[in-house]
Amino acid sequence: MSDIVGIDLGTTNSLIGIMEAGFPILLADANGERLTPSVVHVPPTGEPLVGRPATRMRPLNPAATIYSAKRFIGVRGDELQSEDADVSYKLVRGRGEPVRLCAGGVDYLPAEVAAFVLRKLKGDAEAALGRTVSRAVITVPAYFNDAQRSATKRAGELAGFTVERIVNEPTAAALAYGLHQLTSRAKIAVYDFGGGTFDVSILELNKGVFEVLATNGNTRLGGDDIDSLLIAECGARILDGALSPEQRAALRDAVVDAKHRLSSDDEIAVNLPFFAGPESVSFTMTRSELDELSRPVIERTRAHCRRALADAKLAPADLDDVILVGGVTRMPLVRNIVADIFGRIPNVSQNPDEAVALGATIQAGILSGAVRDVLLLDVTPLSLGIETFGGLMNVIIPRNSTIPLKAGEMFTTAVNNQRVMRIKVLQGEREMARDNWPLGEFELEFEPAPKGVARVGVQFELDANGLLHVLARDTKTGYEKIVEINSAVDVSDEAVEAMIAESLEHAFDDMSERAWTEAKLKADEMAGAVETALGVLVHQISAEEATRIEGLLTELRAALASGELQRLKQANAALDKATEPLAAMLLQRAIADAEASLAPQRIGPGVAAAGAGEG
Repeated sequence: MSDIVGIDLGTTNSLIGIMEAGFPILLADANGERLTPSVVHVPPTGEPLVGRPATRMRPLNPAATIYSAKRFIGVRGDELQSEDADVSYKLVRGRGEPVRLCAGGVDYLPAEVAAFVLRKLKGDAEAALGRTVSRAVITVPAYFNDAQRSATKRAGELAGFTVERIVNEPTAAALAYGLHQLTSRAKIAVYDFGGGTFDVSILELNKGVFEVLATNGNTRLGGDDIDSLLIAECGARILDGALSPEQRAALRDAVVDAKHRLSSDDEIAVNLPFFAGPESVSFTMTRSELDELSRPVIERTRAHCRRALADAKLAPADLDDVILVGGVTRMPLVRNIVADIFGRIPNVSQNPDEAVALGATIQAGILSGAVRDVLLLDVTPLSLGIETFGGLMNVIIPRNSTIPLKAGEMFTTAVNNQRVMRIKVLQGEREMARDNWPLGEFELEFEPAPKGVARVGVQFELDANGLLHVLARDTKTGYEKIVEINSAVDVSDEAVEAMIAESLEHAFDDMSERAWTEAKLKADEMAGAVETALGVLVHQISAEEATRIEGLLTELRAALASGELQRLKQANAALDKATEPLAAMLLQRAIADAEASLAPQRIGPGVAAAGAGEG
């Protein structure tokens, strides 16, 4: 079997590795560097520069240098927020259209920029190994939605890889920490705070099986946000006027370096040669100043951790370990806040910059057969379902379900002689379809049939990469349609968080509205059925009985008009009970009609004809 490499496609840096002799090895470039900056510079002529050469060009031509492209993968123009615009290059945005990144007069999709980085990693790996590499496992934040996962996979394909698996970064990190080697059951929290994304996952490990119990996070929260605050603070300190693009780029590099150094030093000097024309600038920065600026950003992770624990139905004391991933977790303040959140000192035994890449490499080894007896079971972060009659959300796959998986339900038509069923796929946590996100829709045609007769099976399949495939089948004819949802949730991750928060905030109202809608649907259906039955059985029931049922029918309509749920439920129940004899009479009549239609009919000497068959 050919090699499969593991890749951590990071917001700030990216890495590539391969299993050699049973060990995960991270591969270096020609200069011996394992970390490749996820930066692309577009010169006036020639091929784009990638990695460190591009980073060196950022202060000289910031408008032509793209960085942090991962934050824009799967993002539409109307979803951009003010902090997203804090980059040196131009963002091309259109409502409902993917964000494009403009550098050197050329517009790129974020996936195309990521492909440049992946192509460099591919070249470095081939140079180090002396052979072609074409298959890869690529990691993504656990909270990446389907659009972002699809874009990441597309980036890998553009770079010349066959992407064998998209793996969640926290799950990969758990592999790197060697947690798959534990012989006893354990529950682990993975706190992953990188340059552009944050997520937290709660995993349960049992004899080599990784099951993600819950995940939460924000793919647009990371070290970049701390950098922006530092740039604003230091810029105001050293210059009265606004920073030029070149000064801002130079200051960005300086404050990022200062942030790294302050993880081990209490105070450092920042030097900016020739910052203001011929003049150089120097100033000091302390760890306490850094902590004061960055604390609000880091504190935003606390709510995500609490939600993940709540979703996993665990308390901090139930955890056996907490591991840290991502460069930002080198900061002492982050480690202190994590210790406060989870009530334990976090595990920092692995290099946080390399842990995800090591895990991706181990996962690649699992797929290639180089590593055995390990199974990864990820989860979907939001519920998936379809819209049903009355505008209700019918959940087929609940949030935090382990993937890969298949799930489905049977559905019937809502009106007589219906010829088409529209399947509208939704994602979200609200009870009403309108409050969730539409992922796509398609139609399934079938022969006309009475209401409730034609049955359609709908099956959702979430593959190992978290991509959704929807199948709808007419069970009578076997005709089916299969649709792949390649752009599941084209919304910001702030909106994902808002969805969960709103589902909690509006839980009571949503349940009340769902209960009213279900009661109304039942009332409408019952009213029509009772009116039909009264007409059919007019000569078989007494006038008193008919009057009593009509009175209950009048009360049902009044309850519908009142908007009072309890009154409608009582009216439904009363009419349902009162019409039980009518239902029995209709059933007996239908049986008699069927028997009559099936009885042999004499049509000639010695000749009998079968009845109509299906009536």
